[in-house]
Amino acid sequence: MNILVTGGAGYIGSHTCVALQEAGYSVIVADNLCNSKAETLEQVKQITNKEVTFYQIDVTDEVAVETIFSKHQLDGVIHFAGLKAVSESVEKPLAYYYNNIVSTMVLSKACQKYGVKRFVFSSSATVYGENKAPFVETMTLLPTTNPYGETKAISERILTDIAKVNPGWSVTLLRYFNPVGAHESGLIGETPSGIPNNLMPYITQVAKGKLDKLRVFGNDYPTVDGTGIRDYIHVRDLAEGHVAVLDNLTDGVNIYNLGTSQGISVLQLIRTFEEANGIDVPYEIVARRPGDLAECYADASKAERELGWTAKRNLVDMCRDAWRFESRMMLKRRKNSDSKPSKSNTRPEIGKENMPLYDCEE
Repeated sequence: MNILVTGGAGYIGSHTCVALQEAGYSVIVADNLCNSKAETLEQVKQITNKEVTFYQIDVTDEVAVETIFSKHQLDGVIHFAGLKAVSESVEKPLAYYYNNIVSTMVLSKACQKYGVKRFVFSSSATVYGENKAPFVETMTLLPTTNPYGETKAISERILTDIAKVNPGWSVTLLRYFNPVGAHESGLIGETPSGIPNNLMPYITQVAKGKLDKLRVFGNDYPTVDGTGIRDYIHVRDLAEGHVAVLDNLTDGVNIYNLGTSQGISVLQLIRTFEEANGIDVPYEIVARRPGDLAECYADASKAERELGWTAKRNLVDMCRDAWRFESRMMLKRRKNSDSKPSKSNTRPEIGKENMPLYDCEE
């Protein structure tokens, strides 16, 4: 089966390409590389020893998307491509609404035209809004606190409506929680462009000395240690969830949470990282941030019941694999800097105002 993976050079997308190829699927990737690198697909090839067909396009471009559909007999689409920074979406709502919603519409239109009836959508736990954890797929979705979350909810509604009037369509909405970690080879992992959006990249930046300390927003929540609770899932488990979906397709619309069903506090994650890797991660407690939830974790029992999927890797695996990848990247950068003239490698100062919301999103 030929699967089009949009955003396939990204963090979750690249790991899913590996999982798909290991399961015997052929992969075609469409990615505009706005927050990813083409070399990641070379690493995917190195891991799987299989070719990845790659198109550097923006999937809001209807003509470019049709080119792919006309050249390949596609059996399904997994749609990852999209802008994904919660804080940036508040600052640039139009860019988020256009990119994330138009891309869903363009792909859906191409699927209708070319008879591609399998569509897996990369959604997010942010669609639950301020519902009370654990989040269950049957919950009524409450308004989200940011445009990013709204684009996911709107895309879910678009795909649901399309499936209703297209018999034989299989639409799967996957609501991710907080992916961390990296491939155990250390070849692919999370490499955010610019300021990171998630907690783990900040932890690794402190661990390697690029930042002096980590800011933890609030220690007065009604949780085990006062810090926010999130559902951290190994990115490899998340990727394998997509294979489980393709292996168990049914007509209509299906919704699944992909998480561990276990809440972990920010301080528990920091301590586990320290113990797993033998590295101190200094931190300071600062005031809460508006919009942060006390708890955000999944009830992932439906995926286990209907897909036979469950997260297999634990928090130690996540922390160890994340640091293995970062260590390899540090070594690679050091070798490159030794062989090239010195260059300035400054980046924006990372302060409280541009640290990420540790929210329920990928």
